[in-house]
Parts: sequence; C-alpha cells; structure tokens
Amino acid sequence: MRQLSPAGQQAVNDIAQRHGFSPDAVASMLGSVIDGNGSMAQFNHPEFAGSGQWMRGGMIMLSDMFNNYLKGRVDSLCTELSNLVANQPDLIHTGSFQSQSQGSQYQGGPYQNTQYQGSGASAGFGAASLFVPPPPGQGANWWPAELGFASSTGAQNDVRYAYFADSRRLAIAMGGHVTVYDTLDHNIGGFSQQQSYGGTLSFTSQYGLIDVASLPIVSIDGQAPMAPPAPAPVFAPVFAPPPAPVFESPAPIAPMPPPSPAEGDIFAAIEKLAALHAKGILTDQEFGAKKAELLSRL
Repeated sequence: MRQLSPAGQQAVNDIAQRHGFSPDAVASMLGSVIDGNGSMAQFNHPEFAGSGQWMRGGMIMLSDMFNNYLKGRVDSLCTELSNLVANQPDLIHTGSFQSQSQGSQYQGGPYQNTQYQGSGASAGFGAASLFVPPPPGQGANWWPAELGFASSTGAQNDVRYAYFADSRRLAIAMGGHVTVYDTLDHNIGGFSQQQSYGGTLSFTSQYGLIDVASLPIVSIDGQAPMAPPAPAPVFAPVFAPPPAPVFESPAPIAPMPPPSPAEGDIFAAIEKLAALHAKGILTDQEFGAKKAELLSRL
C-alpha cells in the first residue's frame, strides 16, 4: 500500500480510536479493503485473530470462528473503511477480474471453495487525498508501462494481478517486486491462492488449474532475468589404445655341422671299443685308456 498522506494518517488514527484497534491494524485493513475494490477484504493481522475474510453485506470469517464480538467489531471497521474508500477518487477501478480461494486454510478452521467476483482493484490510487501522490512520471498502474492497459486486474492477500490478453502477459506484484510472465496460449479466467497468506499462486485456463511458476518469466522489476550459467563442457577422456604387442620370432637355431671325416673315424672307433668292452674283451682300464687316446685327437 502507498504511503498515507497526513490527511490519510489522521483519518486512520480517528477510525482506530473509534473502533478500538491500533492505527497499524486499521492501515492494514484499509489496504485489504482497497485491494478488494471496496466491497471485500482478505486480511491477516494479529488484532483480527490472524487470517480472515470480509464481504460487504454481512459475510465475515475469522480464524477465531466463535468470537462473535470480534466479528462485529471487524465488520463495523470494514464497513466504515469501505465507505471511506468509496468517497476517494480513483481508489475503485472496474474490470472483469475473478479471484478464487480454493482450499484456503485459515488458522482455526478451513474455508474451502470460497469464491468472490468483483470488479477488481488495481492498487493504482491516482491522486487520492488519503495517500501521497505518486512521483512525477509514474502513472497509476503498477506494472511496466509497455504493457499498456490490462484486460483485467485484481488483488488478493497482498498480491496484485494484471492480465494482458492481447500481448499474452501476466504481471504479478508480490513482496515488493513486479514479475511479468509469458502466458503462452493460456486464456486466463481467474486466479487462486492455495493459502490465505503468501500461498502458492495458480490460475485457471482452458487447460485447468495451472501453477504460475510454470510460466516463463519475461522480466522482474523491468529487467530480463539472468540466464543460468551454461554448464561447463564435459570432455570425454581420450584413451589411446595400447600398442599391439610385437612378437619377435626366435632366431633359428643353426644346425650342428656334420662331423668331419676324421672325427667320424674317431667316433666309430670309440663305438667299436665300447662294443668290445661290453663283450668283456676289453677291461675297464683298457677301454678307458684307449678312449682317452682317441678323444685327444679331436
């Protein structure tokens, strides 16, 4: 919510004194009522028993479900804030936004399939006296100027939405940052928040319920998102095949040269001597002596 002007702060202080809440709680509820286009509010503050929901006409839900006294005080506060917002120029904007809260879980009890449909609050406050005027050069729209006019806008639990059907863009303001998504071929018909405060954002299209996080991001606060660093190239290790084993053929063994004729005679004589020795014709001494003599001739 924009900064309150002195007159706006005084109005918040006066309302807080009348209803017995702190100025911080009243300012928080004022932002919720503005986000709900003046006819509803989804809030979360300790003085209101945490999370809750209010709709003009008497519907109110608190986490403290059976605290009827607190329900009456919150209803009275929201009604006065709704009247205050209705009397301020440019605080209420019209559109075709439909917001849904499916399966929302408030502390103290579940509220499921709660739906509301309103004209949508774009949180562009113009020159409303409750707030400090925007800086020069900044229009009432909170999304990037190049997106132009939104097809529909809305807000829920401190989250603002703006859908641009022609350019296929979706702008979401949350946590002080504006993120623009590419809606691809989705025809968005509504948004939902799975929890009452800070929950997962989803939207409905012709393909059913889609998580906003699945859409490509175009920009964050007007800057293109940084591309993730490219992974380092992975080089497969190059292994040289082992050299083929070299088998060397063994050198051929040269054949023994045939004995010379003289040597042949000596060997033949020794064989004859051995035959005589075997027959007992020669004694051992005679065979040994003659054999030694023949061998000495070689």
